Amino acid sequence: MLLSAVRCFAQEVAQVAGRAPDVVGAQEPPLAAIRHNGRVTRLRTPLSILDLAIVERGTTTAEALAGCVDVARAAEALGYRRVWYAEHHNMASIASSAPAVLIAHVAAHTSTIKLGAGGVMLPNHSPLTIAEQYGTLATLHPGRIELGLGRAPGSDQVTMRAMRRDHTSSDTFPDDVLEVIGYLAGESRVAGVTCVPGAGTEVPVWILGSSLFGARLAAHFGLPYAFASHFAPDALVDAVGVYRAQFRPSVHLDRPHVMAAVNVICSDTDDDARRQLQVSARWRVQRFLNLPADWDDDQLDRAIASPQGQQIVRMMTYRAVGTPSAVHDYLDAFAEHAGADEVIVALSSPTESERLRSLELVMSAVTV
Repeated sequence: MLLSAVRCFAQEVAQVAGRAPDVVGAQEPPLAAIRHNGRVTRLRTPLSILDLAIVERGTTTAEALAGCVDVARAAEALGYRRVWYAEHHNMASIASSAPAVLIAHVAAHTSTIKLGAGGVMLPNHSPLTIAEQYGTLATLHPGRIELGLGRAPGSDQVTMRAMRRDHTSSDTFPDDVLEVIGYLAGESRVAGVTCVPGAGTEVPVWILGSSLFGARLAAHFGLPYAFASHFAPDALVDAVGVYRAQFRPSVHLDRPHVMAAVNVICSDTDDDARRQLQVSARWRVQRFLNLPADWDDDQLDRAIASPQGQQIVRMMTYRAVGTPSAVHDYLDAFAEHAGADEVIVALSSPTESERLRSLELVMSAVTV
C-alpha cells in the first residue's frame, strides 16, 4: 500500500472538516512507495527530537519550559539521539527565545542525551558570545552539547531592530561561523581573544539551512548539514544533492552527513491522529496569520482553505501522521527520499500529553 501519510496536508485537513479540499498535492515531492508488511522493524536512520517549546492555549511559558524537561527525559529514556531547540523571538506560542539558557536547564535535569541549538541565528549575536555560551555548556556537560548555526533572523523586521541587529549582519555569516569554530577549537581567528570557557571544547557545529546557500556552505566547510524540511520543504532534495556533490572532507568530518526534519503526529488510532492534525493546522494558521483568539473552528477552517492558509499548511508537506506502523513506514521512506543519514522529528501534536505519547509510540514502532 502507498503511504497514507503522503497525502497532501491540506487534503487531510479538508476531509476532517467535511469540505472539498483544495488540491496542492501536485507540487508535493513524492516519497518512495513502499509496502507495509504488518511487521514493525528497526528504522534505518537514528531519530532525534526538535522541541519547539510550544506554549499551548491556556497555559504559561513556565509550563512550556517545564514541558521541555519532560520531553527530554522521555526522549533520553526511550533512546532518541538528541533534542534540539530553535531560536525564535517575539512569538507568544514558542518559548525557546534563549536556547542556551533552556539547554542549561534541561541538561541539569537529564544525564546522557545530547542537547543543542537547532539552531542559533548567528547574525543576531556576536560569534564570541555564542562560543562562550556553548563552551560554558560543554564545560558543564562534556560530550552532550551541540551547536547548529543558521543565518535567518528567527523573527520579523521590527523584532530584528529591537535586537539591534543590522540588516546586513547575515552577509558575514560564513566568516562568523569560522570565528565560532575557531574559538571552540582553541584556535582563535581574532588575535588576543580567547574563549573562556570554551576554548578546546570543540563543540560539534552544524550548518542549518532551508536553501542551497546553507548546503553549499556546509559542504565547503566540511560540516554536517541539517535541513529545515519540517517548515521549508521545497528545496530539500536539491539542497541535499548539492551538499553531497560539493562536500569537501575536513578535520570535522570525512564524509557528508545530513539530518532532515519531519513533522510527526503518532497516535493509537488513525482517527485520533487526524484529529490532532486538524487541531494543529488550525492553531498554526491562527498563529501565522495573527487571527483573533476567539475564532471558532468553522472560522479557522475557512482560514485554512484560503490562499494564505494553504501556503501555511503546505509548510508541513513532510509529515508522518497515523499509527506507529504507518509513521514508521513514512519515516523510512522520508529518510530515503531526503538522502538523510538521520531524521529529526518535530512533534506536532497540540498538547504536551499528546506529544509525549507520540514520542513513545514512534520509538516503540522503530525498535521492536
